[in-house]
Amino acid sequence: MRRFECGTLVPGCDWHTRADEDAEVVRRAVEHMRSVHGETYIRENMIDNIKARIRSDDPAKASA
Repeated sequence: MRRFECGTLVPGCDWHTRADEDAEVVRRAVEHMRSVHGETYIRENMIDNIKARIRSDDPAKASA
């Protein structure tokens, strides 16, 4: 399971999401950025920043 916490990108935001695949995590995060944070145009560097902040939700895998 993969996890993204919006607060790692937008300080103060408590939203997070989990999914099996990184692509689904990114899709959900982009939708969140549009609907909650008012981002109308998602730049490539925003996608890169989201991808860089995706972590394993399994503590055993996070240290591997």
